[in-house]
Amino acid sequence: MISCVTPLTNSLCKSVKSINNYHYIRVGTVNVISKMVLSMDRWVGKVAVVTGASSGIGAAVAEQLVENGLKVVGLARREDVLIDLAHKLTGKKGKLYPIKTDVSKEGDIMNAFKWTKENVGPVHILVNTAGMLKVGNTLSDGDAETWRNTFDVNVLGLCISTREAVRDMKANNVDGHIIHINSLAGHNVYNLSGFNVYSASKYANLSPGLVLTDILPAGYSDIVKTMKKENRILYAQDIADAIIYALSTPPHVQIQELTIRPILDPNFPK
Repeated sequence: MISCVTPLTNSLCKSVKSINNYHYIRVGTVNVISKMVLSMDRWVGKVAVVTGASSGIGAAVAEQLVENGLKVVGLARREDVLIDLAHKLTGKKGKLYPIKTDVSKEGDIMNAFKWTKENVGPVHILVNTAGMLKVGNTLSDGDAETWRNTFDVNVLGLCISTREAVRDMKANNVDGHIIHINSLAGHNVYNLSGFNVYSASKYANLSPGLVLTDILPAGYSDIVKTMKKENRILYAQDIADAIIYALSTPPHVQIQELTIRPILDPNFPK
């Protein structure tokens, strides 16, 4: 029996071929499958739309996609922040196109996708990271306007963006990829004062635990400071890395759900 301890360099391995994102190694008269290859090559030059791209997870995702050679259309309300991020990414392999968009408004979303189609190209990837959390009332004493705003961003905005992306992908026969950023709060209702309808608005296919982003209310700054010190919080880059991993898998592989939490996470249920 011939074995390759280091198959890509061992002299006993006659040849190596990469077919459909797998390494096939020729050992004597036998073909051995070495490993699945993670690669972003098929997305180079393609168009990705990222909602909530001005800060936090959205900005980290947009930056990673640009560095991997994609044309990224970043949607967010704060156009000036988007423009600053685009300038920061000048000279990278891809490019960021900043588009001022309020994802709670259907017209804004539709205009953004129309602009993308006419000026950048067909959409291949959609990453829905835009989210909203308004702390300060509960389901028993809250106001409907706060709840409505939360659902407009976290649910309806996501649905409308997804609808427009799917329409564009179908029209252009694109084998695309859509990723929704959820929260562990969508899987469990935590005993956190003032989170009202947030848990009900967050259930999708990539679920991080507590992430250090602008969505965290100022009243939680002391808790966040302690969690950072104790290494019990995630960072936007951690979630961006997970998204790149999902996009790097071969076309026949689908990451249907991914839960990400800090190793030291005693405050959240397993």
